[in-house]
Amino acid sequence: MIYLKTPEEIEKMRQASTLVSRTLGEVAKWVAPGVTTRHLDNIAREFMRDNGGKPACLGYGGFPGTLCIEVNETVVHGFPSGYELRDGDIIGIDTVVELDGYHGDMCYTFPVGEIAPEVLALCKVTKESLYKGISAAQEGKRIGDIANTVQTYCERHGYSVVREMCGHGIGRKMHEDPEVPNYGRRGCGPVLKKGMCICIEPMINLGSRNIVIEKDGWQCRTKDRKPSAHYEHTIVIDPEGPQILTTFDYIEEALGDRFI
Repeated sequence: MIYLKTPEEIEKMRQASTLVSRTLGEVAKWVAPGVTTRHLDNIAREFMRDNGGKPACLGYGGFPGTLCIEVNETVVHGFPSGYELRDGDIIGIDTVVELDGYHGDMCYTFPVGEIAPEVLALCKVTKESLYKGISAAQEGKRIGDIANTVQTYCERHGYSVVREMCGHGIGRKMHEDPEVPNYGRRGCGPVLKKGMCICIEPMINLGSRNIVIEKDGWQCRTKDRKPSAHYEHTIVIDPEGPQILTTFDYIEEALGDRFI
């Protein structure tokens, strides 16, 4: 069932989304060669709790971290670990905050030092596709309009779209209906209505779209081990156009000219 939010609920969603945005802005300050992904996870967890939030990913279905860590070929749901970031890596960091009973969800793929031009291009197109998808999220349109917009934009640039993982509704629960895939047909799927809160999150591969789920049942990587990029915003459907509740502004402030 799809739950449409009231103005009061949307305001709570906005506050949770602001906190998750601030959290990734804080984490961004520490993304550098030699830093472990576990250290980034600790920073995020402390920042959320210090600001009244709850790290919603931690313990969710047994997930062991505050952050989902996506280094290079990892698509989604990677575990924080003792891995030390290296110059030329990319790292997607996806996380969810619960604040006052509501959730905010966001992901950003960071460059670590100098990354290869083809990987930088992948990140730029993936991020652009996120905003293309958001622009398609107009009241009265359908989920398929978002999905097709993301798919056609990325495939036009020569990249492949992960099909097994998708965006989702969000609110009192981290994952609500509807699912929001990154591929599909225009005019298909649930109608977008005022007060619907969803997460749009393109997961786009440099090589094949095929993925492998590791034996732990969580960590997902590209089958060909080529890089994957992932960006995500929490939005709300509004008659005047989609409102983005999360923001990359705090990340941009932290990264400066390294911001993609």
